[in-house]
Amino acid sequence: MPSWSGEEGRRLLIRGGHIVSMDPAVGDFAGGDILISGKRIEAVGMNLQADDTTVVNATGMVVIPGFVDTHHHQFETALRGFLADCILVNDGQPHSFYNYYEHMLQKFSMVYRPHDVYINELFGSLSQLDAGVTTVMDVSQIHHSPEHSDAVVEALRQAGRRAVFGYFEGWGDQSKYPDDARRLKREHFSSDDQLLTMVMGGEIYIPGYETSWALGRELDVPVALHVVGTFGMRETFDELATSGLFGPDNIFIHMTGMSDLAWKAAADAGAHVSLSVPIEMTMRHGMPPIQKALDLGMQPSLSTDVECTMTADPFTQMRSAMTLQRAFINEEALGGRTDCSAMVTSRDVLRFATLEGAKGLKLDAKTGSLTPGKEADIVLLDANAINVAPLNHATGAVVTLMERSNVDTVLVAGKIRKWRGELLGVDLPKLRAELEASRDHLFEASGVDRDVFRN
Repeated sequence: MPSWSGEEGRRLLIRGGHIVSMDPAVGDFAGGDILISGKRIEAVGMNLQADDTTVVNATGMVVIPGFVDTHHHQFETALRGFLADCILVNDGQPHSFYNYYEHMLQKFSMVYRPHDVYINELFGSLSQLDAGVTTVMDVSQIHHSPEHSDAVVEALRQAGRRAVFGYFEGWGDQSKYPDDARRLKREHFSSDDQLLTMVMGGEIYIPGYETSWALGRELDVPVALHVVGTFGMRETFDELATSGLFGPDNIFIHMTGMSDLAWKAAADAGAHVSLSVPIEMTMRHGMPPIQKALDLGMQPSLSTDVECTMTADPFTQMRSAMTLQRAFINEEALGGRTDCSAMVTSRDVLRFATLEGAKGLKLDAKTGSLTPGKEADIVLLDANAINVAPLNHATGAVVTLMERSNVDTVLVAGKIRKWRGELLGVDLPKLRAELEASRDHLFEASGVDRDVFRN
């Protein structure tokens, strides 16, 4: 394994893989090659020749761009699975004892210390890197102090993957949200030539959200927000739509329960939509509006949302989006309708999980496709594994057959971060022990009972 990968002036040749570039101008190649120079892709094609290269054998692999997750609350990693049966908010209808808003945001999140933030963010980042997610927008609603914010940034940096720092809200007397955005941008995100960038959180259920939107636009960073009908946002969202405040810098997460007026305004403004299909279905956000976005010409991205309720692996997201959209179309066809919308394909949802995510985060000049000149965020997926072989359809295999165990090798900006199934430079036992200690603190300090066998 070349330890120098990603260094300026060094070249790496990925040889003989089934390349799905996600760039129509580049195309796909059965048994093709990718030449990497430093952190960038130099060439993609057949039988590439170059001097002074180290060859990575990709025979039997499907080679794709790194996955892009456009919405993940990584600070909740220590609470994985605890709210598996929950819904978003207590709405008076039948649900489990726990709900996300009361227990996650109003109990657990209040007792996070900066170190809890750091270890949760780092472990969650590395876990997704292991699953082939090379880019994330981290929605860290944990900015209780500048120290909490800096802990998020440091964890994202230490993880060594491409990350968008989502500066969302915090609580308490020490919280400097949203005004600390200026310091954060100046100290951590002043350069465009780094793996980390920034998004401003502009939740419309928080009083004074207009200030956050204005700050994001002052700092020239995208403005992202959750848009969920069950949270009573529809009227406010309609007001924003009719006021002409939507723009191409907006990232709207979920978009469940919104009016046709708001949808049209979002589409006309060139805003982006991030869908968390499994979470939206299980947590009572409302039906994932996949078809609504597609009908308006909006290409959505996919996002994992909260691991306290559902896994953050990209394969679950892709399969959920594909099967749900097709289920609706199939039901219409079986009911006799003859003018059904087109069903999404495996290539479509792989594009949602890669290129469309990069576009939504304004990172498509750097990542999202295997295009010469872009940075080399690349995933090698094992198609010889027992759950996939024999390979008959490259994108179909990725979307309908594979799982995180098929993620063989991962590169971020040309640097190998996972090699032949193993993350590099990571002391997982040590980090796991720190995460478990954080979990124990969070339960004790919040007063929530940790019964692993509760109904």
